[in-house]
Amino acid sequence: MWVFYLISLPLTLGMVILTLRYFAGPEVPRYVLFTVGYTWFCSLSIIILVPADIYTAKFQLNNGGISFFWSWSYWSTFLLTWAVVPLIQGFEDAGDFTVTERLKTSIHANLVFYLIVGSIGLFGLILLVLTQKRSGSNVLGVAMACSNTFGLVTGAFLLGFGLSEIPKNLWRNADWTTRQKVLSHKIAKMAVKLDDAHQELSNAIVVAQATSTQMSKRDPLRPYMNVIDNMLAQMFREDPSFKPQGGRLGENDMDYDTDEKSMATLRRHLRVAREGYYRYKSEYMNYVLEALELEDTIKNYERGSSTGWKYISSFRPARTGKLGACLDTMEFFLRCILSKQFEKLSAIVLGTMSAAILLAEATLLPSSFNLSLFSLLINSIGKQEIFVQVLALIPLMYMCICTYYSLFKIGMLMFYSLTPRQTSSVSLLMICSMVARYAPPISYNFLNLINLDAKTIFEKVSVLAILIDMLIFCRN
Repeated sequence: MWVFYLISLPLTLGMVILTLRYFAGPEVPRYVLFTVGYTWFCSLSIIILVPADIYTAKFQLNNGGISFFWSWSYWSTFLLTWAVVPLIQGFEDAGDFTVTERLKTSIHANLVFYLIVGSIGLFGLILLVLTQKRSGSNVLGVAMACSNTFGLVTGAFLLGFGLSEIPKNLWRNADWTTRQKVLSHKIAKMAVKLDDAHQELSNAIVVAQATSTQMSKRDPLRPYMNVIDNMLAQMFREDPSFKPQGGRLGENDMDYDTDEKSMATLRRHLRVAREGYYRYKSEYMNYVLEALELEDTIKNYERGSSTGWKYISSFRPARTGKLGACLDTMEFFLRCILSKQFEKLSAIVLGTMSAAILLAEATLLPSSFNLSLFSLLINSIGKQEIFVQVLALIPLMYMCICTYYSLFKIGMLMFYSLTPRQTSSVSLLMICSMVARYAPPISYNFLNLINLDAKTIFEKVSVLAILIDMLIFCRN
């Protein structure tokens, strides 16, 4: 029972570490990396625990260990997303100059939100009791049912978008002409955003420099201004090529030197502008690099016979040595032949899996027919532990990928951005909260799709879990 879980757990830990190293910006503190990594690990532990839970429930095995691990994974995630992550997120987003003031700002912002949401919830609860004359237990049941429905409906919406978009994008990317057009559009769009971000950062720098120039050395706010000056100096040391251009002073831009809070606002504005500029710069360079590599691939494909079926790159010198020609030939077939076919095959496989998941959703309604392909496969294998858990994990992971893909797409338009090596602390913390909040509803939805005769440990406590997760969802 534990073989698959014990194999998956270290692989999950390694994936979390590599993902953090790939996306985290250079200035993300270690405690943020640890918090985000541990939250991701606990959330994904819930996902990889579901196949073991399915196997034990299917054959009615001892499930005491699963209950312990599920409680550890879920309640660790709950504590982090409900208390620790919001506190650290507010702390990282604050522009105050001392740890105490940043903590006060974070605690104040969270308390205000909780009081507002709690007041609204309490008013709705009292109104429900008075109008419907329900008992306390019935009211709790209604709240759980609404919470459950909300989690499944929003999760289904996000899942449905990902189920269609991921295979469709893979199929489109296999067409090099279409991909070139898409990249050209993204490069042009990102160039505009990069120019705006450069202008915003230039304005922030000019305002900070002007504020520093007009502030005397004996000014009580001078120590705070020195912190901002050091921040500017560090920025120019790390990127000497950056030159502020077109920075302008507005009517209220010289009002930052009135008190400590205004100086904190200036510091936060400068930090946010800097993070935005380097995030857009990283995305722009990634799109440009991908476009140039695609152009290389197309050129090598068109002149393959004339070059002896060797891949010639414009980014690096030609390979030398005995294995150089062999490696160039292998790269030609990988990039020019196999990659396109692999993308098309992946699109077909994932499209088929998407159709199977959508068809399985019909089994959520009362029906005498079992339309879930995954249920049929799991029930037909018998007591082969590894195969049962692998067949459960593959579609479950695909459902997670589709849901999180949709979350990241929506988040990039409004709240956060996941950019290679330039993701800020606030974005990482927001993303880890989103990943944690939807792990239980996705797992609950999948367990409904496979139509097990016995109840799993997860299903027995999933109503409470989803209730708490949806309360946390309102956090942002």
